[in-house]
Amino acid sequence: MAHVTYEIVKHDGGYAYKVADVFSETFRSHQEALDAAIAAADRQQASGSTSAIQYQDAEGKWHTELARGTDRPETEIEDDLIEPTRK
Repeated sequence: MAHVTYEIVKHDGGYAYKVADVFSETFRSHQEALDAAIAAADRQQASGSTSAIQYQDAEGKWHTELARGTDRPETEIEDDLIEPTRK
């Protein structure tokens, strides 16, 4: 199962959450960034519908797969002020 970590960080004069090297929008307060990260993590875990998807790989070849709506990653929030959650 995939694992996604949302990290709360200082960013651009405020706070943001980031996943890998991608930052969210900047929030004015730490709490706003934390609330947004929790909401994003919750959405990431929500089941969806099973459907066919198409994507192109690095070599330019197209693939079609069935994406199960129940195949959701585990999520975790990392924040220097709280213990990790969403394990």
